[in-house]
Amino acid sequence: MRKPIFAAALLALSVFPAGVIAQPDMDAPDTHVIHVATRAAGGPVVKHLTLALDKAEIVELDADARDVLVSNPEIVDAVVRTPRRVFLLAMKTGQTNAFFFDGAGHQLLSIEIRVERDVTDLAAMLHSDLPDSHIKVAALNDNVVLSGSVADAVESQRAQDLAGRFAGGADKVVNMLQVNAHDQVMLKVRVAEVQREVAKQLGVDLQGAVNAAGVPLVASTANPFGLNGTLSALSGFQIGAACAAGALTLPMTGTTNPCNGPNNIQGVVKALEQVGLIHILAEPNLTAVSGETAKFLAGGEFPVPVSRDQFGNIVVEFKQFGVGLSFTPVVMSENRISLQISTEVSELTNTGAFTQQASGSSGSAFTIPALAVRRAETTVELPSGGSFAIAGLLQHTTKQEIDAFPGLTDIPVLGALFRSRDFQNDETELVVIVTAYMVNPTAEANLATPGDGFAPPADPEAILLGRLNAVYKHTPAGLKTAGNSIGYIVQ
Repeated sequence: MRKPIFAAALLALSVFPAGVIAQPDMDAPDTHVIHVATRAAGGPVVKHLTLALDKAEIVELDADARDVLVSNPEIVDAVVRTPRRVFLLAMKTGQTNAFFFDGAGHQLLSIEIRVERDVTDLAAMLHSDLPDSHIKVAALNDNVVLSGSVADAVESQRAQDLAGRFAGGADKVVNMLQVNAHDQVMLKVRVAEVQREVAKQLGVDLQGAVNAAGVPLVASTANPFGLNGTLSALSGFQIGAACAAGALTLPMTGTTNPCNGPNNIQGVVKALEQVGLIHILAEPNLTAVSGETAKFLAGGEFPVPVSRDQFGNIVVEFKQFGVGLSFTPVVMSENRISLQISTEVSELTNTGAFTQQASGSSGSAFTIPALAVRRAETTVELPSGGSFAIAGLLQHTTKQEIDAFPGLTDIPVLGALFRSRDFQNDETELVVIVTAYMVNPTAEANLATPGDGFAPPADPEAILLGRLNAVYKHTPAGLKTAGNSIGYIVQ
């Protein structure tokens, strides 16, 4: 749409009354004035202009312009002050263009305009607050782009936070900063667990037979072990032999003994002590880039039925168990590492297991084991080579149960013959020691594996000497010299 210069000037004066438009200071150079020469051979002059959002530029021409056309007035508004002076006001971020025509309709000037945020103040603030970093700030439409290098991850995060406040949100910041500090962390972990289990059982079973005036009387006690059940084939001894109705099945041997007399008593002492010890040790070493997660598992997976498919087949999922480790390092500075670590020690157990009877008369039951889990999660900061321990994961469980004949168990001394005692003591202690190192690449020639230098035995060595391997060589063979640096070593 073409507008006459006189009408545009009247519109500018109506929108900006007298005294509102500031006059330039003649003593100081005006950096917001653009002087354009419209006379060029071969056609109109083409210029490129970048405007700061909510700011203005003054275009001064060397020839009279009659019409000014802006393709998108929502981005840039043009106000004609005089035939040779035009104000360009940046209203919204984006791109547009403006065309200038003379009284004969000939095009004098074409300006390609891009409106962006003014990041000058942000760049000055970053330079003042982070003097050791080299940060370049650029605007891209409504976003802020950070490039260059910083000393560590902390300064990168601070620069991103400041830019997010300036741009109006973290999603409007593109962080392309490069961290000069080392960004690879190796974690050395030692997971040690000791479990000690003690179970004791002691009981007395009595059986007596009495013939009183020709009437046989039989009495017996058989107190079960309700806590642990029968741990194994019980050890004990038997005193005497009692019978009724002519024969007696001996509880210790399961044999039948003929009656040896009308009056007798039989006693069986059941005693057992069981001690168990479990020691779990894992020493995983993992390396990860700053901000990335590394995981480790030494154990296995067991199937768990979850559903059935359309054909009636059981669908299973596999659950992990064993010694697991997951950590995420963040290099804060050259000698400061923020570490988020999660470690877990789990094992299969029958305690809490699920048993399902299969359908049908001949179907057998299946059991899904449960998991005994010790888990710890924490976030710490430590220097390269520093260590910390996750300790105090101690669990102590004591269980006791006494089964007795009512009344007779309260008799002093003799009451022990009418009761059984079941005792269980479980102790578990878990300690996790973690050490973090900053690491650098190294050459393959500096690395070796446990299999380097291994040689299988020859037939005479295996048959005559009983060897499983030949003698290791001092210098492992087969290692190649790398032309570049790969792998990792501790600084």
